[in-house]
Amino acid sequence: MFLYEMNEDNLTIEELLRNQWRLGKKLVHELRMAKAITLANDELIQWNTPLQTGTIIKITFPIPTSSYKPTPVCAIDVVYEDDHCLIVSKPKGMATHPNDERDTHTCMNHVMAHIKEHGGIYAEHVHRLDKGTQGLLLVAKHPLAKSIFDRMIEEKSIIRTYAAEVQGNLRSSTGTISEPIGKDRHHATRRVVSKTGQHAVTHYEVVARYKNSCVVHLILETGRTHQIRVHLAYIGHPIIGDTMYGARETASGDYELHAIQLEFEHPFLNQRIIVKDEQ
Repeated sequence: MFLYEMNEDNLTIEELLRNQWRLGKKLVHELRMAKAITLANDELIQWNTPLQTGTIIKITFPIPTSSYKPTPVCAIDVVYEDDHCLIVSKPKGMATHPNDERDTHTCMNHVMAHIKEHGGIYAEHVHRLDKGTQGLLLVAKHPLAKSIFDRMIEEKSIIRTYAAEVQGNLRSSTGTISEPIGKDRHHATRRVVSKTGQHAVTHYEVVARYKNSCVVHLILETGRTHQIRVHLAYIGHPIIGDTMYGARETASGDYELHAIQLEFEHPFLNQRIIVKDEQ
């Protein structure tokens, strides 16, 4: 259950769900049948009744239990949280989610420990980060939030910014890499630029230049597996240490890719959210 303050004059419940939140037909139908939306005092309300700005409505619906087994304690940093979502800083070397029941120390297992500690039962990641990538991960705390954030990811209205140090110096200080990405037929986990691959777009900006490398900030329009790594390697500037994509090996034997910022218009709080990872 949560309360929501209407932010537009003469908006109906029907318009809120279908036009503003753009929930799927099935979910809207389920909310209608369950009489899930009332005024704050539990008074039933017609879905076609125009409401004024500031009207508080109550949305009550069943929340399923997520399947992630919680770790004994949450050992990752929660950098932002409200009633609808949280943002954590995923460490390098940690998977976003389990691939089978033996995976019990992924980021989502730690998130579930945090959720359980605060009396919750539901958490689902909205996007994912590669195991070798550190930084900000957005997690929905109830199914309505998951549905809306999923749509926002598809519509590119959640801005995800990454930082990486790459080999060499890019000629242009800003640019866009728009090349489809598919699986490498010769390697189980590697991806390649392929005419038959999925549409993928990465925007970049050089923020620092050194003798043999430069630091770039990157914004994803799409979220393909290894997208940034594949695109940077494709233009001849792989991330330093990313040997899978042709970079020289570093002393640490690893590469540095950091999800440094998430920015979006919060669908339930009606405010712009900007979260940065200071690590």
